[in-house]
Amino acid sequence: MSYTKDIEALSSVIGANSTWKDINPESAVRMRLQNRFNTHLDIAKFNAKTMREDMAAYDADNSLYTQSLGCWHGFIGQQKLISIKKHFGTTKRRYLYLSGWMVAALRSQFGPLPDQSMHEKTTVADLIRELYTFLKQADAWELNHLYRALDDAKEAGDSAKQAEIIAKIDNFETHVVPIIADIDAGFGNPEATYLMAKQMIEAGACCIQIENQVSDEKQCGHQDGKVTVPHADFLAKINAVRYAFLELGVDDGVIVARTDSEGAGLTKQIAVSTEEGDLADQYNSFLEGEEVTDPSTVQHGDVLVKTAGKLIKPTKLASGLFQFRRDSNIDRVVLDCVTSLQNGADLLWIETPTPNIEHIKGMVDRIREQEPSAKLVYNNSPSFNWTLNFRQQVFDAWEKEGKDVSGYDRTRLMSADYDDSELAAEADKWCQNFQRDAAREAGVFHHLITLPTYHTAALSTDTLVEGYFGEQGMLAYAAGVQRQEIRRGIATVKHQDMAGSNIGDDHKEYFSGEAALKAGGKHNTMGQFENV
Repeated sequence: MSYTKDIEALSSVIGANSTWKDINPESAVRMRLQNRFNTHLDIAKFNAKTMREDMAAYDADNSLYTQSLGCWHGFIGQQKLISIKKHFGTTKRRYLYLSGWMVAALRSQFGPLPDQSMHEKTTVADLIRELYTFLKQADAWELNHLYRALDDAKEAGDSAKQAEIIAKIDNFETHVVPIIADIDAGFGNPEATYLMAKQMIEAGACCIQIENQVSDEKQCGHQDGKVTVPHADFLAKINAVRYAFLELGVDDGVIVARTDSEGAGLTKQIAVSTEEGDLADQYNSFLEGEEVTDPSTVQHGDVLVKTAGKLIKPTKLASGLFQFRRDSNIDRVVLDCVTSLQNGADLLWIETPTPNIEHIKGMVDRIREQEPSAKLVYNNSPSFNWTLNFRQQVFDAWEKEGKDVSGYDRTRLMSADYDDSELAAEADKWCQNFQRDAAREAGVFHHLITLPTYHTAALSTDTLVEGYFGEQGMLAYAAGVQRQEIRRGIATVKHQDMAGSNIGDDHKEYFSGEAALKAGGKHNTMGQFENV
């Protein structure tokens, strides 16, 4: 963008219309720049290009991994991106994650729900749209501060300061970043998946994550009872998402194929195989069952499958589900991932029981034997006990090295008794380095935490409640919240401004001139924060 040239161009347009005499071209340009994206589909196209560039950069240098945090409200996502720009100066390689778990738990009209795809289908697209509405407002908010600073510099006759601010406007970096959006297992058949994907893309999604569970039996990836589907069923839904991207002109939209096979021991149906060794036959070969050599042993209602050259009777549960062999989970993960990449997926998601780099690397190495460019989106899940996991990993590594660990009880390593120990310090280093090590060693392109702001909201509320309703009273807010906002430079301390009051005042002035009734006058109590 070029602030000065845009004003010149719009001046010609306005000058050609004699009845537009009260329209200020600079004000119009300011409003135009505050709204970089006219539609949320424009956002999807912009961010798909961003993600593709980031994926290519990671392929060239695996230290350039990307990160995101799950946000359950537009304001939370907005504040996250404002904080990123404040602390790091750029939003590059930082995304948002939209968690189906948090949509179910926090955004459903049914009330809090478990992560079982029971929430309304439209809720996911609604949250994507809300997040981008708040991110666009963050752009308008930051630019509005630059415009006001520019006006102050003009009034002071400081041309150098004016040039400096105009350069910042010209090089402004948007808060609008990619969202990796969770479509669960597609919420129904492939047509339902297509319709929902289309709605999500129209809301701004450039990247959709879909999992290989049965949609009507879907479970959280970190709970028991997960049921997967044959590959043909899953690939049909990947195709449905791709068609939705292509129909809407997002030709480089990104699909993340998630496999829950490591923790899923069940399937709802036997795959339809037409010849030995085909994909369905490979899926069926993982079924637990008895080989049938005598037809007289077959009972009423038994199901028989010929796979890997044998006739077997799969283990069928009372629920009607079929069971996989317990030793087949990793082989199923590898087959799922290779198959997904060979049939339209761009990135992989492997749901694991613990955050163990060696374990993740073992699976990715096998996948890369067939698909060398395979890379992961990895769930740094709050369902993991991160402290305990890394303390146990360090304990095991030290024990294997022959180091004396007799001073530690492996079963009690979460105890606060160990918080100041050498082992705990080493475990914290492992945790601190987990993302960069996993990016380098295990092909992780994107690290996300699915539902961190669910936990931060509960934690901060608990802290305030304890003080405010206790002995601290109002000091709990003054010292624990407002003073911390001031000390940390968090913009929400001026909450009227953050909500758009100053933007609205400036627009009123554009529209009505000196007659504008503005909220930001001398009686606005936000003036108490002007010099903090």
